[in-house]
Amino acid sequence: MQGITVEKALSTYWGYDRFLPLQEQAMAAIVRRRDCIVVLPTGGGKSLCYQAPAVTAEGTAVVVSPLISLMKDQVDALTECGVAAGRLDSSLAPHEQQATMEALKAGRLKLLYVAPERLVTDAFVEMLRKIRLSFVAVDEAHCVSMWGHDFRPEYRRLGSLKKLFPGIPVGAYTATATEHVRADIAEQLNLEQPTLLIGSFDRANLVYRVFHRGDILKQVRGVLDRHKGESGIIYCIRRKDVDSMCAQLKALGYRVAPYHAGMEDEDRKRNQDRFIKEEVDVIVATIAFGMGIDKSNVRFVVHAGMPKSLEHYQQESGRAGRDGLEAECCLFYGGGDFGTWKFLMKDMPDEAREIAMAKLGDMYNYCTGGLCRHRSLVRYFGQDLDGDDCQACDICLGDRECIEDALVTAQKILSCILRLEQRFGAGYTTLVLTGSQEQKIIESGHDRLTTYGLLSDRPRSVVRDWIEQLVGQGCIAKAGEFSVLNITPRGWEVVRGTRTPRLFKPPEKPLKKSKAAAQSWEGVDKGLFEVLRKIRAEIASRKGVPAFVIFGDTTLRDMARRRPATLDDMLWVSGVGKTKQRQYGKVFLEAIADYCRRHANSLNAEDASGEGRRKRDEGRGTTDASIVRRPSGSGVSAISAASMPSRQSSDPRPNLPPARYPQPPQIGTGRRTGFKPTSHRRRHGKP
Repeated sequence: MQGITVEKALSTYWGYDRFLPLQEQAMAAIVRRRDCIVVLPTGGGKSLCYQAPAVTAEGTAVVVSPLISLMKDQVDALTECGVAAGRLDSSLAPHEQQATMEALKAGRLKLLYVAPERLVTDAFVEMLRKIRLSFVAVDEAHCVSMWGHDFRPEYRRLGSLKKLFPGIPVGAYTATATEHVRADIAEQLNLEQPTLLIGSFDRANLVYRVFHRGDILKQVRGVLDRHKGESGIIYCIRRKDVDSMCAQLKALGYRVAPYHAGMEDEDRKRNQDRFIKEEVDVIVATIAFGMGIDKSNVRFVVHAGMPKSLEHYQQESGRAGRDGLEAECCLFYGGGDFGTWKFLMKDMPDEAREIAMAKLGDMYNYCTGGLCRHRSLVRYFGQDLDGDDCQACDICLGDRECIEDALVTAQKILSCILRLEQRFGAGYTTLVLTGSQEQKIIESGHDRLTTYGLLSDRPRSVVRDWIEQLVGQGCIAKAGEFSVLNITPRGWEVVRGTRTPRLFKPPEKPLKKSKAAAQSWEGVDKGLFEVLRKIRAEIASRKGVPAFVIFGDTTLRDMARRRPATLDDMLWVSGVGKTKQRQYGKVFLEAIADYCRRHANSLNAEDASGEGRRKRDEGRGTTDASIVRRPSGSGVSAISAASMPSRQSSDPRPNLPPARYPQPPQIGTGRRTGFKPTSHRRRHGKP
């Protein structure tokens, strides 16, 4: 495919006419044969940053991937787009591996996916030296760093790549990496003056909500019922919690399956495949599930317990909404979660445990704090948000309201801790404040304290949540093995009345819809969307591939919005390239025409050449410019200005103006960059 530009490849194979932020610069780095580190959030089109350049380059690109399931999904998706891709892993039969090797040696593959341990074996290195190797892409590159949240020792062996293949560019790609991890990636992989591209850590299409855990089954069912028939993930801390939650939901008629490390490999794989193929709606899992999942249409992620770090939470919640459409992330936490993780970390080496406990504290502060959830997350990764209101979290949507007498209520709680001589935990303190008649309270004489029953008009769960909120705001500290409550200097300021904390009311009113959710459905015929989903499921079942490999939800919504009438019209739908137009265009057009006849709807609701296209091109939908928030601290560290060749005239759509790389802002200066991302248009560079 020599001579084809990345822009042309993007249009022809993936059906996109515009880049997502930093995709263009990331592709340019590889095209110019520069080493690079690319940090883009899940759903930011990270994979396309190396897939599109591989199509345009001479030879074969090797992609290092840690999980077989991830390799398989990516190769299936590339094949559906018409890109020659293969994989070598232990799940393939000998004849399948042989066929892949023959295609590689014959130069028929543009991308080859392999595990890190295979790539650096002597035999494989010798074989790669005999072919034309275009570049190496290291996916999930945070696995190379001990400072990352998912360190894998086999990734350390990739440090020999630059020596084994001199002159071959190496790209490192990850969705979650702090500054320390990014520096470690560059060092461990021996990258040579790498271009550093750091995208926004903000996922504007995700709605974050945090609740104190009460009746967890009821709370989880509330989320599932808001997303009937949609794909979702429920995370639990312990295996027994997974089994219990899954059994209860199954008994209530929900289509769920479990996944954790205590299951047989075959059972885990079967349940994962059922989830990917949409034979079940929900997977209930420990954190063992997820990194190898390339499922784009996960509409919700529930944490039934607090994750152990904000890196883990960013990664796990980020499995929702990878297609750029709205998705909901609900976290239910309890005070006991901190103790559970603390116990699980007790056997770690001292230095590692100290780091892990600090990260756990940050996670706990996120749960109990009153700051915008989006802002809290991006600040953790060294960025910030423009504007005061994200319109996509419980705080900014007004789901959580502050109580009017927060100071007096907090003083009652702190006074009770003092009357108990700072010798008891949150649970016992809650019992005293709410006037419990339990025997241990009476026998201890704590029913005679002046603070006994001061908050008896409030449910225990609410009072316990207020205690946790005060812990999160630094007014109370938990000490020792039994998490005894102590008043901090900040807490004494509250006692003296010189500081007023924020205490939230329990959520009572219906949850509001985010701006992203409202806009992503604008103009979409939901009935037609469901018809198209069924057709997609039938095709996927027949071909034995995940449904999102055929078309993502973004594409189906755009079809249901535009209602194309001809094959040429189909090319205007986001995510429809020439290969998929030829493969599936006719069957989807027939379904759209039939639906429109039965419902007296017109075809070409948004004519590609008319006003509808202009409005869509200006950014309507979940990627509307008004909800794409640019954090300060994101951008490009080093890349020169250049221009891309214009589109080839053989494409049936109008020629686009040449794309240009913007002048780079500098990273790490401690100031806002002023760099604005490429406008999101009608079609976006997310495979």
